[in-house]
Amino acid sequence: MRRTALLVSAALLTGLLPWATARAADDPAPVPVDRFEGEVPFAAQPAEGIFTWGGDTDDPPALELAARADAPEGAKVLGGSYDISGYGGFTHDFAATEPGHDWSAHRGIRFWWDGQDNGRKVAFEIKDGGAHGEASELWTTSFTDDFTGWKQIELPFADFTYRTDYQPVGGIDHVLGLDRMWGYAVTLPTGVKGRFAMDDVELYGKADQTLRASVSTGAAVYPVEEGGTAKVGVTVTTTGARPLDEPVTVTYTTAGGTAGPGSDYTPVSGALTFPAGTASGTSRTVRVPTLRDKAAEPAETVPLKLTVTGAKAPAETPQVVIDAHGLPYLNAGTPVKKRVADLLGRMSLAEKAGQMTQAERGALTDQGDIAGYALGSLLSGGGSTPTPNTPDAWAKMIDGFQLRAQATRFQIPLIYGVDAVHGHNNLVGATIMPHNVGLGATRDPRLAERTGAVTAAEVRATGIPWDFAPCLCVSRDERWGRSYESFGEDPALVESMETVVQGLQGRADGRDLNRGDKVLATAKHFVGDGGTEYGSSTTGTYTIDQGVTKVTRQQLEAVHLAPFASAVDRGVGTVMPSYSSLDVIGDGQGPVKMHARADMINGVLKGRMGFDGFVISDWNAIDQLPGDYAAHVRTSVNAGLDMMMVPYTYKDFTSTLVDEVRAGRISERRIDDAVSRILTQKFRLGLFEHPYADTRGAAAIGSPAHRAVAREAAAESQVLLKNSGGLLPLRKGRKVYVAGSNADDIGNQTGGWTVTWQGGSGKTTTGTTILDGMREAGGDVTYSKDASAPTGGYDAGVVVVGETPYAEGVGDVGNGHRLTLSAADQAAVDKVCAAMKCVVLIVSGRPQLIGDRLGRIDALVASWLPGTEGAGVADVLYGRRPFTGQLPVTWPRSEAQLPINVGDASYDPQYPYGWGLTTLTPVPRGGAATLRALALAATVAERTGADRAGRELVTRARLIVQHQAGDRMTAAVAKPFADADHLLLTGHYGKAVQKLTEAYRAA
Repeated sequence: MRRTALLVSAALLTGLLPWATARAADDPAPVPVDRFEGEVPFAAQPAEGIFTWGGDTDDPPALELAARADAPEGAKVLGGSYDISGYGGFTHDFAATEPGHDWSAHRGIRFWWDGQDNGRKVAFEIKDGGAHGEASELWTTSFTDDFTGWKQIELPFADFTYRTDYQPVGGIDHVLGLDRMWGYAVTLPTGVKGRFAMDDVELYGKADQTLRASVSTGAAVYPVEEGGTAKVGVTVTTTGARPLDEPVTVTYTTAGGTAGPGSDYTPVSGALTFPAGTASGTSRTVRVPTLRDKAAEPAETVPLKLTVTGAKAPAETPQVVIDAHGLPYLNAGTPVKKRVADLLGRMSLAEKAGQMTQAERGALTDQGDIAGYALGSLLSGGGSTPTPNTPDAWAKMIDGFQLRAQATRFQIPLIYGVDAVHGHNNLVGATIMPHNVGLGATRDPRLAERTGAVTAAEVRATGIPWDFAPCLCVSRDERWGRSYESFGEDPALVESMETVVQGLQGRADGRDLNRGDKVLATAKHFVGDGGTEYGSSTTGTYTIDQGVTKVTRQQLEAVHLAPFASAVDRGVGTVMPSYSSLDVIGDGQGPVKMHARADMINGVLKGRMGFDGFVISDWNAIDQLPGDYAAHVRTSVNAGLDMMMVPYTYKDFTSTLVDEVRAGRISERRIDDAVSRILTQKFRLGLFEHPYADTRGAAAIGSPAHRAVAREAAAESQVLLKNSGGLLPLRKGRKVYVAGSNADDIGNQTGGWTVTWQGGSGKTTTGTTILDGMREAGGDVTYSKDASAPTGGYDAGVVVVGETPYAEGVGDVGNGHRLTLSAADQAAVDKVCAAMKCVVLIVSGRPQLIGDRLGRIDALVASWLPGTEGAGVADVLYGRRPFTGQLPVTWPRSEAQLPINVGDASYDPQYPYGWGLTTLTPVPRGGAATLRALALAATVAERTGADRAGRELVTRARLIVQHQAGDRMTAAVAKPFADADHLLLTGHYGKAVQKLTEAYRAA
């Protein structure tokens, strides 16, 4: 139908319907968005189209383009039916392959709606900025269906607000620009069956300059030393950077606040005028002089109230803050203990409660809440990143938060935390290390310390002083979705790798924490999270994560508590309790959530171990405690938690905590202890003197030097389980056929906790895949992911298989995950290994069951999750470095064996704990007599404290035994072999060789 006919139809309706809106004389002509005559198909991105969505399979509505005689425009309308229990609706996205649309010349968007008079609200969203319709900001408003028949709904753009509950990309600029629009979405009512019809979506009216022009200040807070002059920049900007159409006036006056006019500052008032034609980005300056006196004082505020005509006013009133001065806690030369005592004595209960509160940065209702609630900490959960996700954007974001904290009385800086569990893994382009299970395979504490140092340097360079790492769990069941976060199944191995704490923090006394390349570390998860029983979890669909650890007191001490005792000795700054429950056999308590176990947190950790840092809860973990919310707060604080990670409920937590103290159910002494611990670490970190990001180290993020450390770690983490005929290392001249799902996938290679919480397949960050590394090594490589390319004429095949990313309980076996290879990976292994000599690399967070194919595989490598530097894997494949890795966990024959661990009475694995063949190093010659001699020498080394010599002697014996055992692994060989590695780690070198001799005789 031609547009002239459409206009006739609209004109007719205008005459018939009293509520139809007439066009103003100076308004531009309406611009159609949807006529629903079939010009826009039912389709999804990247094409332009209309599509439905919903919370489950029943929630998306049914849509059709239906012919109706009473259609307000044309012949057809968009109609449909719905019955939504969760949420559902439909979207019109513009084509992602073409530029976004410019709606900035119009007042709003309107459409015809066939009212059902059901009294329900219908949400209408528009999509602004970003890359395309599914990666844009969502702005929302609504209308009420309280009428019958057709009605034209007008929604001025001024009525739309930014969605704070959900954003597909976490927000772009929080500004409704209107010049890069990607479509709209309609959310239909829930809980009622219904039908709807809609027609003629169009843009209408003349744009209001207040939508296209806005006034902003350079910051919301302007700290100034007493006696100085604050300079508040006032800037006018327009959408599309066009000059102002109409003048803008900004009147200003200083009024209110805690500072005294005439005594603390000189009052100012006046007006700034930006005439029509003023260029976008033009700034003026308002100066607020402060006055000096001789008194020591906390910070005082001077609000600068702005009234704007002709443009959108700033979202909040800027505040000049006269810095706190002359108070003892501000003196950097005073001992930390005295600084803490002085500051604590000045604080109110509400301010103390704020220090004990940690909020998710994306969940702040308003950034002013940082000062309003005196918040002590913010965090970025997994995937909670600034846009763009760059080092500079991180630093600017966090500096902005720190600036807000300067508006509090005592200007206590925030401590910002992230889960940098294998490098600065939230940041695209950062150096990503192997996950802890791979580091455990290196058996190289010095290398672990270096990886921690690289992580600390990259994290601190973006303004973040606190890392929720390392995980010191002892993983006892590889069905656990967090098992790759553990260094291994043996507490002695975990303890040996805790050098990473020094890499993160520096020296144990905390004197290095104020350096620009060190961060506060977190020992987690206290205690026993690696020992939860399969099937004991009650969290959603999890099968083992957050479940119950049932142990004797001796098992608790020897296995799970030991790593935390050594971490405390290393000076770790914070400790995070586990989501899981602890059931100590014989103590009469039964399973108790760790966040409620005062006997373990107050009694063991703080009391017996002497931990002097602070305890931070896990994400929303107190909500899992029994009772009402007041009970959650009371129980956890009294159990010894000092700071609560309450991402979305920071307001409820602070008010409830204050109420509980005033009611006498939490003592003020307990509050003072918690806040003292928090302030101590803030002083040690130098945050009071330097709250803002020191970005001098940002140039080293992802640098060749940092990636070299990650590459070395990736190489040392590779465990050679089988090498029949000496297939590895590969010779560069060999023609190699490469296949498998994980050969060329940086996302799979880095695993969970990479850029997002769960991680993701594909090119998620910057790095070198294993295939890239093989090519860079000079290999003659042909790649076919699914092994569909012809397999003839090759000297060897390399099949890289394994898992896709996951994190926490989402990755639990039985929760959509298995320990067996996918069908596609199995097919690739079968095809390649049937056609040529083959190497199978398993890229995974835990052992994979591959025994049924082991006979057809010539060489088998446990690659774990090697991080961004796949060249490290290629280094050992092509012999640039030797294979030296050893299993940090037992490799089972079947899932029925799980849990299976070193020290078990019954122990018959596919490969034992500690197993790991080597290359480029000749196997020492000798048999039983040689082993006896090695045992004697190792015993002498042990007695004389010659640890290096003792370890070397045990390694020689291990290589002899591995050569003797070959592929003939039996329980009689495996058990003493695994026991020997535990004895080596505990310094019992002579006994370790004796166990290896036992394994040799059984081989």
